[in-house]
Amino acid sequence: MSLKNFSFNVVKKKGFARLGQIVTHRGNIDTPVFMPVGTQATIKGAFIKDIIKTGAQIILSNTYHLMIRPGVERVKSQGGLHNFMNCSLPILTDSGGYQVMSLSKLNKIDKEIGAIFNSHIDGKKFILSPEESIKIQLGLNSDIIMVMDECPKKSNDYELIKKSMELSMYWAERSKKQFGSNPHKALFGIIQGGLFNDLRERSLNLLEEIGFDGYAIGGLAVGESQIEMFKVLDGLKNLMPEDKPRYLMGVGTPTDILGAVYRGVDMFDCVLPTRSGRNGLAFTWSGKINIRNSEYKNDNSPLDQNVSKFDLNKYSKNYLNHLFNTNEMLGSMLLTLNNINFYQELMFEIRKHIKNGTFDDFYNKYIQIL
Repeated sequence: MSLKNFSFNVVKKKGFARLGQIVTHRGNIDTPVFMPVGTQATIKGAFIKDIIKTGAQIILSNTYHLMIRPGVERVKSQGGLHNFMNCSLPILTDSGGYQVMSLSKLNKIDKEIGAIFNSHIDGKKFILSPEESIKIQLGLNSDIIMVMDECPKKSNDYELIKKSMELSMYWAERSKKQFGSNPHKALFGIIQGGLFNDLRERSLNLLEEIGFDGYAIGGLAVGESQIEMFKVLDGLKNLMPEDKPRYLMGVGTPTDILGAVYRGVDMFDCVLPTRSGRNGLAFTWSGKINIRNSEYKNDNSPLDQNVSKFDLNKYSKNYLNHLFNTNEMLGSMLLTLNNINFYQELMFEIRKHIKNGTFDDFYNKYIQIL
């Protein structure tokens, strides 16, 4: 059986919002899409088969964490991530650049060598170059691979952000050279430039000169306000290639996603639904619910009467409140499923309303609620 080549097609637009489809040899992905995060080859608290039942079409795993534990060779010995974690869905792996910034207590960036850092687990020294990041991701056998970049913390220092962006563009070129050509996998470039629109435009232009299968917007969700994030997207929405997927990395809340779709973004990932679920915060169509609150002790209604998947509507808020206040792991598992299911319902409704030409009405109804 021949493998399908990676491709992307825009099916319909409503304003800047785009309905599209990514084709991979592991299955098609309808966009806009939300990717549940399986950082360490697992989506915490959930079976992959249940993640698929929510409607998820692709998941994300993390190069940095898998490089440190268990190491790429152990994953390669089982044929790659899909076999390792028993996942039939397409998998996107990020490059590890963000974690070098956010997790390592001691790191050094060298333009030629890459990122030199100590593991947050045991202090062991690692060197992650653009070439090594691509080699690791190919070893993991992921379907969408991200270039190595430097993800700076939020800063108003123009020269600092400019220098960081230029480094990321140099690393992007090296990543592309290491990746070579593989029609069955995709390599995405990452636009950097902080909150400066001219740097973002310059970054995009340089990436387009190199040529990638998709374009991600990195360096956001690092402390800026939602208004600032949307301003960056407004600056890019007329400039990004129409025929390539657009991926906003590490975002976000339901209203972040609605606002970004409104501005032409196709792909999202975030730990928020799973992390929130483990900590007692549920996402629903009526808004967020902190199930630990005492007001739910005698509330025998479910989080959402209409959500029958996994029998979620058979568990009362009263019971869920009890599970969290007694530290029972079932509470985290149920809210994790609830939240991932909600995010997939949100994406399904977004796609439906773009298709039907009613996305503006849907956006206006929920942008203040969710």
